[in-house]
Amino acid sequence: MGDAPAQKPPHDAELKRTLGVFDAVVVGLGAMVGAGIFAALAPAARAAGPAGGALLTALGLAGIVAYCNARSSARLAARYPSSGGTYVYGRERLGPFWGYLAGWGFVVGKTASCAAMALTVGAYLWPGQRHVVAVAAVVALTAASYGGVRKSAGIARVIVATVLVVLAGVVAVCLASGAADPARLGAGPAADGPWGGGQWGGGQWGGVAGLLQGAGLLFFAFAGYARIATLGEEVRDPERTIPRAVPIALGIALLVYAAVAVAVLSVLGGAALARSTAPLVDAVRAAGWSGLAPVVRVGAALAALGSLLALVLGVSRTSLAMARDGHLPRVLAAVHPRRRVPHHAELAVGTVVAVLAATTDLRGAIGFSSFGVLVYYAIANASAWTLDSGVKDRAGAAVGLAGCVLLACALPVASAVAGAAVLGAGAVGYAARRRRRHGI
Repeated sequence: MGDAPAQKPPHDAELKRTLGVFDAVVVGLGAMVGAGIFAALAPAARAAGPAGGALLTALGLAGIVAYCNARSSARLAARYPSSGGTYVYGRERLGPFWGYLAGWGFVVGKTASCAAMALTVGAYLWPGQRHVVAVAAVVALTAASYGGVRKSAGIARVIVATVLVVLAGVVAVCLASGAADPARLGAGPAADGPWGGGQWGGGQWGGVAGLLQGAGLLFFAFAGYARIATLGEEVRDPERTIPRAVPIALGIALLVYAAVAVAVLSVLGGAALARSTAPLVDAVRAAGWSGLAPVVRVGAALAALGSLLALVLGVSRTSLAMARDGHLPRVLAAVHPRRRVPHHAELAVGTVVAVLAATTDLRGAIGFSSFGVLVYYAIANASAWTLDSGVKDRAGAAVGLAGCVLLACALPVASAVAGAAVLGAGAVGYAARRRRRHGI
């Protein structure tokens, strides 16, 4: 702990600083304006209840918690501009165990998310061969990541631009259609959308608990701004770049999410949105633009590719930081002598994700991933609390910490239990290694 900066790795083990503000914003947007907006709206609507206003309120709550987390992460990343994100911050500010716990939860949870994103690509492009497509996507993006962070940032630019155009088209056709009804955005229990009515599950969802659970699930879509901080060792002038890039990326993503949520709700209504397996596709069809559905599917696949690319970058950099400290095999700490990327960690992450994508179906991993990420950011906010700062900064860290804990506890029980079990297994492993090292 303390205010001394972290010890830097040897020069030949450092990554290359090539990303400016624009590239950092694009990497963050690639992770946020990705599969989250295509995948998280429906489960969040199921949790929040049939009223459109409930989903929008849940989105606002998730955005507030994300903003507090972003402020804390940006301050910490400027102070400790190394790969690893909250793993490094927790280690330096709270102690080795807390850093390890954050890193462990991130690596395990986000590796599962990588496989889920890969399978999302397959499900949209070729449902009958989704595993084959998923593995091909992992191999292609791992190769791109291996080629250097600048190459990855260039790919992210193309993906982000394309996805934003698709989302803009969805918003435009929905809001301009005769099927749009502003009443569906209200707080009442009405408006099932164009596919019929009926009671909402006997009161099974909704209320304060449902609102918080919906916010926790939507937080999955916001978590991508962490990629900017995780890539801190590859950002030019990090003390200036990261605090600028994080809020810009988060602000753009929040505006995009709000616009898409309003457009889709105005056409479908909360209940129909909750029942949908492809809500943006269903929305353009309900708006009378069925011909746009294939374009939306391609956009969803590209969005998932963008998220997958950002996840591979983030998980490999956190693995690099943990390997430097001996919490993962030290071979993963190797840095390519020419490309200056953690090539062993990238190949290892790509291999594990490809195996998972080929053998499992992890499309239901949103809750599990949200739990791990909320714990990760809880540790980030606790770390930011220890920095020398004013009342405003500490208040933001406190709100972020409380929000993370509250949303994590509000997630579906199965997700919380699975996440807690993974963290517990990691803690047991940490204790066992510590005993071996100290001969206890």
